[in-house]
Amino acid sequence: MRVKRYIVDSMPDALQKIKTDLGKDAVILNTKEIRSGGFLGMFSKKKIEVIAAIDTSAATAPSPVKTTAPIDRPQPVSTGFNTPQTAKNAYARPNGLAAQQQITDLKREALAFPEVPDVIIPSPAVPAKIPAAAVVVKAREDMLMEELKQMKEFMHKLSVQGSQQVSDPSLIVLKQRMIEQEVEPLLVDDIITSITQEAQDAGLTITDDSAMESARKKLLELFNQGRSNAMAADTRIAHFVGPTGVGKTTTIAKLAAEQVLKYHRKVGFITSDTYRIAAVEQLKTYATILNVPLEVVFSPQDLSKAFEQLKDRDIIFMDTAGRNFRNEMYVSELNTLLQYGGKSETYLVLSLTTKYKDMKAITENFSKFKLDKVLFTKMDETDSYGAVVNLVHDFKLQLSYVANGQSVPDDINLLAEQHIVDLILGVDHHD
Repeated sequence: MRVKRYIVDSMPDALQKIKTDLGKDAVILNTKEIRSGGFLGMFSKKKIEVIAAIDTSAATAPSPVKTTAPIDRPQPVSTGFNTPQTAKNAYARPNGLAAQQQITDLKREALAFPEVPDVIIPSPAVPAKIPAAAVVVKAREDMLMEELKQMKEFMHKLSVQGSQQVSDPSLIVLKQRMIEQEVEPLLVDDIITSITQEAQDAGLTITDDSAMESARKKLLELFNQGRSNAMAADTRIAHFVGPTGVGKTTTIAKLAAEQVLKYHRKVGFITSDTYRIAAVEQLKTYATILNVPLEVVFSPQDLSKAFEQLKDRDIIFMDTAGRNFRNEMYVSELNTLLQYGGKSETYLVLSLTTKYKDMKAITENFSKFKLDKVLFTKMDETDSYGAVVNLVHDFKLQLSYVANGQSVPDDINLLAEQHIVDLILGVDHHD
């Protein structure tokens, strides 16, 4: 006995394949509608699973003894999925007289295919008769169970979404505010759910002030406040990495000026940004103004010479070339430029005007090597600050500085977590 399974779009396709593969003496054992592809049970395509068999010993087996008793031959079975009549009733479970009528219709439709052989199974290992009614009802039941399963999953999703609906006016306003600030919706739902649960556990009524204070507390908990955001006093070299156009060179000049003018440290510059037109000239101009030396490296092999030239410096600022963050080869090249034995910090420079989707992709690519802190630029060009919270939540990065203009060295400050949270929540301070 040779048994073969087919997955097809329609019964005519199956019949043609069975006839080609197994021959005219093959018999259909079972048919069942299945679904394939899709996402989470949705948008899947309907297929038909057909089990067919042929008795391989029929050619050598002795001829059956003739008998006058009539042979009850099973009628060829068609699922009827391609016919208008059965498609209309595809989701109705047949029962009673209706089931018998549908079975009769299916038999009549099956007979419309003249190439379907009227065969039996001579092997004793397989039942000699497969009632057409049983096959049809089995297919209908399987289809119905699959539909019920998908409906159950869909209703579960709706119930979960419904449970996240906010009815308290104070929480509605708070949630809308965070969404407008582009805080990730899932994070917003977690915060709102936590505030609601805490109020219920304590038996308290949620007010505007209590909701705001709870949200402020939840947002602050996302930040790593155990470390200083400022550049460490013993940092020997500070690397600055990031995509193109975020303002790394100008930011380096601002921080270098702070180290020279405020902390009176001896500063040196190294730049590997030889790809961008006038990039070296820009940093050279800042180096001349601050009276600090500048070394240009064209390859990782030039680094040791540059460090030797700047060995008397207290701190070295290294400007790397802005690269396309989607090109992994360019990003990985930075690894060789960031190898240094002394105390170092690596800053990822991001613009607050960048969409968080892109900001997340940038961080994922640059996270392939050690990132110590994140520095944001162009704060003066946006009114949305939720990306800061999202990035800290998703990547657990330490905040550092924020640049809010082009003036050197004035327009840069330490990024205070409380200030960002208050901006997101719309809290006004009149200090």
